[in-house]
Amino acid sequence: MGAAKDLVRLLILVEVIVAIAGPGAAALSMDYYAMSCPFAEYIVRNVVSEAVMGDPTLAAGLLRLHFHDCFVQGCDASVLLDSTASNTAEKDAPANKSLRGFEVIDKIKQMLEAQCPGVVSCADVLAFAARDAVLFAGGPYYGVPTGRRDGSRSVFSDTFTALPAPFLNASALISLFSTHGFNVQDMVALSGGHTLGVAHCSAFKTRLTTETATLDSGLGSSLAATCKSGGDSATATFDRTSTAFDGVYFRELQQRRGLLTSDQTLFESPETKRLVNAFAMNQAYFFYAFQQGMLKMGQIDLKEGDHGEVRKSCRVVN
Repeated sequence: MGAAKDLVRLLILVEVIVAIAGPGAAALSMDYYAMSCPFAEYIVRNVVSEAVMGDPTLAAGLLRLHFHDCFVQGCDASVLLDSTASNTAEKDAPANKSLRGFEVIDKIKQMLEAQCPGVVSCADVLAFAARDAVLFAGGPYYGVPTGRRDGSRSVFSDTFTALPAPFLNASALISLFSTHGFNVQDMVALSGGHTLGVAHCSAFKTRLTTETATLDSGLGSSLAATCKSGGDSATATFDRTSTAFDGVYFRELQQRRGLLTSDQTLFESPETKRLVNAFAMNQAYFFYAFQQGMLKMGQIDLKEGDHGEVRKSCRVVN
């Protein structure tokens, strides 16, 4: 009888661990490349460090690449595939036209193939590169479990409803993120990735005229001038420290200086305002929540074994 009770307790413990780790966690490993490519993370970190030191704005680009990859068909490097004569790939979809950092991923992959051919997937490269970009921008370090496989499908229309649109309100964001297993804290913390980077006028120009009650008047005037002179392709930073990973993004939301509708709604909505205030006051709490959100995001719809491959070039299937 005692053995049976112990077995029940063990099964319950396993269920709890799996629930905490999230779906797909067991399929990944922190030492997946320990024997097959032990210097993989070192190679990625060196290339990312060089890239971000040369152009600090690339930190935002590399983080966004990982996000846009995972939210469309899972973390399978589909965002890296080039279009062909018969198929328009994800990277050429309207929401991805401004993605940056492809050349950094290419360089990493080239060096990895020279060191350990056919071993490290492009999906894992994206996960490593995003983590290191955040780190070199002053953000938190977190371990990246690996073992993802690369997918073969990349279709521009898959992005239409998968990626969060800049005009979504908090309720819509919560709903979209929940389809991938994220809770409200995850969503708000991951939105804090906008502490890095810029957005184009096409993404926020409507806010300048329709949401004046939740937009700082000085910022509104400045943004209007930017868009008038530069058109839809002109850009503005998400916060005043756009190459530093910090909590300034949330403090700007408190001042109604959010760039996108999907940014400012986090402060205006009772569902998320508490978290914005908490992250604005306690950067360490934001960093912790961001780490947890990134670990979850890196496990969306994993491809394993025969369901994926390790590409020789991240731009084309084998």
